[in-house]
Amino acid sequence: MQVCAAPPFPGELAVSCDERWRAHDLLRLRSLVAYEGEPAWVRGAFERAPYAVVRRALSAHGIVAIGVRGAGRSQRYGTWTAATEIVDVVAPEALLFSEPTRERAALPAFVALAALRGNPRSALNALVWGPSGSAGFELATRTDAVTPSSDLDLLIRTPERLSRECAADLLNHLQTVALETGSRIDAQLETPAGGVALAEWAAGKARVLARHASGPRLVADPWFSARATVM
Repeated sequence: MQVCAAPPFPGELAVSCDERWRAHDLLRLRSLVAYEGEPAWVRGAFERAPYAVVRRALSAHGIVAIGVRGAGRSQRYGTWTAATEIVDVVAPEALLFSEPTRERAALPAFVALAALRGNPRSALNALVWGPSGSAGFELATRTDAVTPSSDLDLLIRTPERLSRECAADLLNHLQTVALETGSRIDAQLETPAGGVALAEWAAGKARVLARHASGPRLVADPWFSARATVM
């Protein structure tokens, strides 16, 4: 997030992450509290689509760290909501078979998504996954968010270890589909250590960056987070 509201609680209370709300889940909200320094575009964006995405940050009990999405890539705002304001939760995997409107279906990101879910031999079929980013936002809110140059962002849930070899095969599959559909695909593994880029894990690096609520950290094995080094 390029702009972030100050936490509405003392720092010593930022000790929890409510497991009901996971990073990249979209939350439909009753209302959005305005905090000091809120960008001018936020109110209009929330009126068009009363949704926010869960972001990775420690919070106080009953408070959820969220991000509001505006029309352009520069319009991202990190803020907070009370859990009592949440009306509905939409996980990326719940959007896998949601369809864009007919006039939007030809956008490269949506073409790539259709190709991935329609391939019976795809390595993704054995995994729990779904669209996040602009594609996920548009499918959940039914408001335009994807552009012709938008990446297709994917979240892949990997509670169990994904071998480097399987990761490399999966990355190769995604790159092939991206080339065939004229798109770019950016996949993130959701691991016990946090979010890890599929491309990093597949590359065989000794340590990879895991994005966690307590901060980014380098890990040798995202499925054994005790080896983590907080950055």
